[in-house]
Amino acid sequence: MAHMPVTERRTRLLSAAFEVIARSGVSGATTRAIVDEADMKLASFHYAFESREDLLAQLVDVVVDTQEVVLGIPADTAGGLRELLERGLLSYFDQVRANPLHERAMFELTQYALRTPSMAGVAERQYGRYRALAEASLREAAARTGCAWQTPVPELAADLVALTDGITLAWLADGDDERAHRTIAFAARALAAEATPDPSPRPHFPRNKPLPGADSDVSANEHAETMETS
Repeated sequence: MAHMPVTERRTRLLSAAFEVIARSGVSGATTRAIVDEADMKLASFHYAFESREDLLAQLVDVVVDTQEVVLGIPADTAGGLRELLERGLLSYFDQVRANPLHERAMFELTQYALRTPSMAGVAERQYGRYRALAEASLREAAARTGCAWQTPVPELAADLVALTDGITLAWLADGDDERAHRTIAFAARALAAEATPDPSPRPHFPRNKPLPGADSDVSANEHAETMETS
């Protein structure tokens, strides 16, 4: 094999590792299986990564960093906040259904990271990224519908991540689309209940200053008093 830059070696090995994990689980992602999937020699692996755990930790970071949104709300979605949230959750679920092996691989990697001392902090970074994406989606949904969240958005973002995890894991277990859709509708209602319409700003008048039109009213009263006196 011609000389390959180390960055390209890493990219190929990471991609191969994810394919192996999606197909055979983390336990099946041995160093040998990964290099075979990448069509590379074993020496190439040790040139690119310090260990198998080093590769797996970087794999979680890379996969999570490529995710751009939690709720992919189409730009042409109409309706109120509940409708936008439900449409976004349905869009998320469509991605889960389209690639269930990807979701299984991510759950396996998370569990493996939690059990492996050398991967401490990986799962925490993973879910920190998920919550940041969820927060951005919630702020976008509120802005598009003129609503204001009554609960701190970071707290709602954590709730949203927990809901999407539950929807995903339950569907991977039973494959029941109808049940998933009911849960999505419930989640959208529950989240929307945490917001209220954003009130329009009211005009502000400094204290001790007459309201608009007050001068004319005073003048009219003074004129009436003058007429009565005369």
